[in-house]
Amino acid sequence: MTTAATSIQAWAANAAGQPLEPFNYEPGPLGLEEVEIQVEHCGLCHSDLSLIDNEWGIAPYPMVGGHEVIGRVVALGSSAKGLTLGQRVGLGWNASSCLHCNPCLSGLQQLCRKAQPTIIGHHGGFAERVRAHWVWVAPIPEGLDASKAGPLLCGGVTVFSPFLTYDIKPTSRIGVVGIGGLGHLALKFARAWGCEVTAFTSSESKRDEALQLGAHRVVSSVDPASMKQIAGQLDLVLVTVNVMLNWKAIVGTLAPNGRLHLVGVQTEAMPVDTRSLMNAQRSVSASPTGSRTDIDAMLAFAARHGIAPQTEHFPMSRINDALDHLRAGKARYRVVLDADFAQA
Repeated sequence: MTTAATSIQAWAANAAGQPLEPFNYEPGPLGLEEVEIQVEHCGLCHSDLSLIDNEWGIAPYPMVGGHEVIGRVVALGSSAKGLTLGQRVGLGWNASSCLHCNPCLSGLQQLCRKAQPTIIGHHGGFAERVRAHWVWVAPIPEGLDASKAGPLLCGGVTVFSPFLTYDIKPTSRIGVVGIGGLGHLALKFARAWGCEVTAFTSSESKRDEALQLGAHRVVSSVDPASMKQIAGQLDLVLVTVNVMLNWKAIVGTLAPNGRLHLVGVQTEAMPVDTRSLMNAQRSVSASPTGSRTDIDAMLAFAARHGIAPQTEHFPMSRINDALDHLRAGKARYRVVLDADFAQA
């Protein structure tokens, strides 16, 4: 029987914008309901970069990032449920939640006010091992490539969850703004869902790739004439980017009862003309990651439809090169770190 680690090797940020350095920490005794995962692969999300660089002003240092973990269960607390030693599992944005508040009891654990993010006040998956409450540790279906699946645990469920929350139909007309880490997965999911899919991009060079990823048509988000042509047509527009847009034009693409939904973090105030919402009964909303049941549904859907992130791989020992690659906007479309810690 594998035992819990007494010391864990990791890569940590010690100050904003500084290179990550090797870091060892003592995790303490394994909690009764905790799971310890031997990390095999860990996706590199833009949220990791935002915290490492302290763009949100909340980063705790030293900080071990990594919240798109794929690995094997190597230790189980005596009260952990539903998992077995050696099982391949995934861990996303949350490592625990209270399980007794109204959102938790309603199956919306991601909205728990006491939810513990995997990388804020908790050491994440840029490490040889990571711990989490068993509720947030999801079995990985056999049909998924474990080396690519990590980004599904954050980016994947973030764009998939709105399809469940808002009861999107296969007949719905979906728009996706931004063809990047989140957007390329949103295109794949929307196409497999059966929707008519429109990709918005400011880069003409991404047109052909957007079509290959699942879009039925591609519209330039910076061309007023193109935006005007699809005015009033879309039931849901998913905004996956974290930059300011021409919100009037984006809202204008919504059909009556259409919804503009944000999954990219906007750090600036978003001006919206309420008349354009009221006149067509449109809505603006946003969401974080999904619930544990959303994660399970997304993983099963991805396995059934052969959906995987488009990934680039770096050994974890080259984590700083991977971060620079992401900072430079060169990732196509998700970076995955493959664990290569020397075993004592």
